[in-house]
Amino acid sequence: MHVQEWLDTIPAVAIYALVAGVIGLESLGIPLPGEIVLVSAALLSSQHGDVNPLVLGVCATAGAVIGDSIGYAIGRKGGRPLLAKLGAKFPRHFGPAHVATAERSFEKWGMWAVFFGRFIALLRIFAGPLAGVLHMPYWKFFIANFLGGVVWAGGTTAVIYYIGVVAEDWLKRFSYVGLGAAVLIGIASMLIVKRKAAKAAAKAEAAEAAEAETGPEPVPAGE
Repeated sequence: MHVQEWLDTIPAVAIYALVAGVIGLESLGIPLPGEIVLVSAALLSSQHGDVNPLVLGVCATAGAVIGDSIGYAIGRKGGRPLLAKLGAKFPRHFGPAHVATAERSFEKWGMWAVFFGRFIALLRIFAGPLAGVLHMPYWKFFIANFLGGVVWAGGTTAVIYYIGVVAEDWLKRFSYVGLGAAVLIGIASMLIVKRKAAKAAAKAEAAEAAEAETGPEPVPAGE
């Protein structure tokens, strides 16, 4: 059964709790499809009055901020051994190459890595635990985490909601062409963002692999 079809069978309160829970667990560091659940719920809210998009956005934001904060606390206490354990359990998400890529992003961008990491699947899972492992000051982390959660969760809910409203209006006035076009535009935009993020991660991994193969430059004799 499709995610949206399944969400359509449960009460609005359960949808709010589910969205907050899945996004919270994903932000904590557990690989879950938080983005898919949020998009499906936001689209459902545009078609059914029982699901309030404002409440949905608030719940999604709360899940993102609280989950990231818990992940930060766990990362700060567990340190690098925690990343090693996560790498053994989830090698596709917490493998050494992914950890190195995320760590370089944090070292280069600091708070901005937490903020923009909310929009990238890999960094969205890493942001909280890695910020804790790297001992980023909590006040900096919280500001970036809160603002990123509001913009990502609230923005995604609003955009998908209005796309759904427009698509439904097109469907009433014209035909299924309007709905198909809206869905394709939404999917295309998400794929473009994900593809760019994947390319950036691949380049970083390739650079790290090349550096590992060549090793350090030899020191001239006599120095």
